Amino acid sequence: MHDPNTVRKIVTAAELTEDDVVLEVGPGLGSLTLALLPAAKQVVAVEIDPPLAARLPQTVAEMDPENAGKLHVVLKDAMKVTQEDLPAQPTAIVANLPYNVAVPVVLHLLAELPSLRKGLVMVQAEVADRMAAKPGNKIYGVPSVKLAWYAEAKKAGSIGKNVFWPAPNVDSGLVWFLRHENLLSTVDRKRLFQIVDAAFAQRRKTLRAALKGWAGGAEQVDELLLKAGVDPQLRGEQLSVIDFIRIAEQ
Repeated sequence: MHDPNTVRKIVTAAELTEDDVVLEVGPGLGSLTLALLPAAKQVVAVEIDPPLAARLPQTVAEMDPENAGKLHVVLKDAMKVTQEDLPAQPTAIVANLPYNVAVPVVLHLLAELPSLRKGLVMVQAEVADRMAAKPGNKIYGVPSVKLAWYAEAKKAGSIGKNVFWPAPNVDSGLVWFLRHENLLSTVDRKRLFQIVDAAFAQRRKTLRAALKGWAGGAEQVDELLLKAGVDPQLRGEQLSVIDFIRIAEQ
């Protein structure tokens, strides 16, 4: 990402404060890192590539020596990061995420790092639409529901191809999210996510058909859904995360 206006747009949209500890995933050559450092208390950059991880502190020291002390680089796969790997508890994630792992990375970090309160991520435009989609939308699906379990999400802008070098084949989108202050439910997250996965495995199926295998039969599904106050003839795309929680609670 080489366009300074885009970098500034991202940092502004992230709504950071001087007390935020920012987690950046995949900083690469550091264009976004350099913009984040003046806006935050600290930046923890998680980089999987050893040469890039080694070079980033040098780049920051050369380009912004005043804020170089705020940077901490962690050589790690973001999908395996835990709090023990980080030098501080991050309060926000701001990142240009690899398109193929964007959703799993966000969900993993929200699960592993309860200190994360908010985030702004740049992802493929289609993925951004799915992450922020609401019930009843044809693109509403598994990423939408699972992110909604943790946070309220919304689209925060679009990014064209030409701000990158080399230019990708797709446009990008920004997704901003704010973690719920309190848990939506104490229901087991693993069970809830199993229900969500089953409900969307074949989108055109009704819940009665889609959840039959998971629940152990059609009669069990009907009984469970009726107890939850959910119509068995609905499809997964019509249910909010609260509806899925009611099913899991039964």
